[in-house]
Amino acid sequence: MSRAAPASALARPWRAEAPAPPDLEQPLKARILIVDDDERNAFAAVQALEELGHELVVARSGEEALRRLLTEEFALILLDLHMPGMDGYETAALIRSRKRTRDTPIVFLTAIFRDEAHVFQAYSAGAVDVVFKPVDPFILKSKVTVLTDLYLKTEEVKRQSAYQQWLLDEHARVKAEKDLTERALRRTEARQEAILQSLPIVFTSRSLEPPFAPQFVSESVKDILGFPASRFVDEPEFGSSRIHPDDVDRVVDAFARAAQTGRYSCEFRWLCADGQYKVLHDQGVVAAGVDGGAREIFGVILDATDRHSLEEQLAQARKMEAVGQLTGGVAHDFNNLLTVVLGNIDMMARKVEDDARRMRRIDAIRQAAERGRDLTRQLLAFSRRQHLTPVTIDVNVLIHDFAPLIRQAVGEAVTVDLRFADEALCAHVDPTQLETALLNLAVNARDAMPEGGVLTIATRRDAGRIAIEVSDTGVGMAQEVRDRVFEPFFTTKEVGKGSGLGLSQVYGFVQQSEGEVRLDSAPGEGTTFHLLLPASSTPAEVVKPSERVKTIEGGDERILVVEDDPTVLALTMDMLSGLGYRVTTATNAAEALEVIHSPAEIDLLFTDVVMPGGVSGVSLARTAREIRPDLRVLLTSGFVGEGAVIENAEFPLLDKPYEIALLAAKLRKLLDKPGRGKKDRAARGVAAAE
Repeated sequence: MSRAAPASALARPWRAEAPAPPDLEQPLKARILIVDDDERNAFAAVQALEELGHELVVARSGEEALRRLLTEEFALILLDLHMPGMDGYETAALIRSRKRTRDTPIVFLTAIFRDEAHVFQAYSAGAVDVVFKPVDPFILKSKVTVLTDLYLKTEEVKRQSAYQQWLLDEHARVKAEKDLTERALRRTEARQEAILQSLPIVFTSRSLEPPFAPQFVSESVKDILGFPASRFVDEPEFGSSRIHPDDVDRVVDAFARAAQTGRYSCEFRWLCADGQYKVLHDQGVVAAGVDGGAREIFGVILDATDRHSLEEQLAQARKMEAVGQLTGGVAHDFNNLLTVVLGNIDMMARKVEDDARRMRRIDAIRQAAERGRDLTRQLLAFSRRQHLTPVTIDVNVLIHDFAPLIRQAVGEAVTVDLRFADEALCAHVDPTQLETALLNLAVNARDAMPEGGVLTIATRRDAGRIAIEVSDTGVGMAQEVRDRVFEPFFTTKEVGKGSGLGLSQVYGFVQQSEGEVRLDSAPGEGTTFHLLLPASSTPAEVVKPSERVKTIEGGDERILVVEDDPTVLALTMDMLSGLGYRVTTATNAAEALEVIHSPAEIDLLFTDVVMPGGVSGVSLARTAREIRPDLRVLLTSGFVGEGAVIENAEFPLLDKPYEIALLAAKLRKLLDKPGRGKKDRAARGVAAAE
């Protein structure tokens, strides 16, 4: 038979038990993992470090160490390099490959590998230090002390941060339950006062209404900002008046949103008493007022200057690492190309050779130059700086028409399976670049299936976007490869088997087309690339294939060439003169405008886009058209920077490097437009070219 609860228990309101705060008095200890197959060496390390008072754990092999690291946390790993089975380098690589342990410091111990090459290899494997055997106990203790002290300080910061968060929650909870928990509140306030005096943080209470005037600021504010707490409370505008002007709106918005969300968090620069700005991290919650009073914002301010500085240094270091990898890859590929070019030119200059040998050298120079051109275009694609010519296309039609070339590229061992959506899927993209991206993905898939397999290309509509999915049944990718697969010059292929630019071209093209690339892959499970492109509501255009130039036609019109590079200018003059044109030159926009303002006859303006002097070729062309409305214009550029916008320009563009056949065709297309009397084109035929 059940018993009724006591009346006194029924009268008490139910209260959730308050969470316990982190124990700030509990001493922190570090755990050190010693990995050495030699029992004597492990014992010597234990003897040397025992007096430090840390917990020492010994593993007899790399495998045992990895098993412990799966479930245990260590401040430091002392790792023997020379071990049977899994050596120190392999063990370190596996430790670094796991998210849980990739930041755990590793100190290598070695009695054999003392040369600079092995020391450099050790640091490359992720070691923070190398200690040679026989181990000097004093040196080992000193190095371990530095690393464990850093670990303990980091753990103390985490514990203090947890305590700060607990204090913030406890402060709000206690204030809301003041009438019922007066006694607990007094204990908490006593604890809070002690913490406020000891921790480098500032507690605040402020009004929820603009200008969010402070009602309470802890005295620790003076140690951080240099002003007493009374300045903030007595002068409501004082705190906000010293926020950096560029950060004021962000801070005000954060406080204003707190009324709807119940919490806020923001970082801003604040002008301290010493005239220097500090970066402050301010976060807090909105609490209900006591006895129906107005709600308040309770917050905590931390000095984030050092953390912010470290984050900027880390970002800069990562940026420089990426730049180093990029420049190294560019230097490697271009040096190979230049070796071919300069070597053949040198041989042609040193001795007279028969026409067949001379033509082979010219062909080698041309192939090297074309590879350099393709490399430059791939780099521009990755950086989203290439010139695109987008049109509205049906991706189903494009892939269907391009499939024969894909099948030829992947070979007979790979089956190509096309799966198109039942509806037309229109996207506004550059069709040539999309074909290049599909070809790069197909070749990449072929290389991932050395024994053959299935390459599937599927299309569908995905939430307002057009999805193209390229899947293979190949070997798949590990996480570390997936994280870097779009980096330029990163490749897992053997030397000479891949440039490492194919997937970076895909990524850059899709991003520049305002799309997105996603990747699904796992070892042994194949790979799928998802190209998500913006859908277009306009009908697809008919894209005509580029026609090969069969005849190089010139003319006798007057052309004004504007080019700041003297060697390019000289070559262009030779090309145009050889075609029969009369050429006038200028090296910048100012010189060109002098010619345009003069009475000289000019039929066409051929100008570089990016030029010195602050005036782009686009601006020059528009000014020239205002002066001479009938003037034909052709732009050229090897790189269109952010300052020179030609996407919506009304003038055609010829990409550098250009060949004489393409230049001649572009010129005749412009000069023979309606509105000009056509001259005898047969007289302008210069040569036939296949």
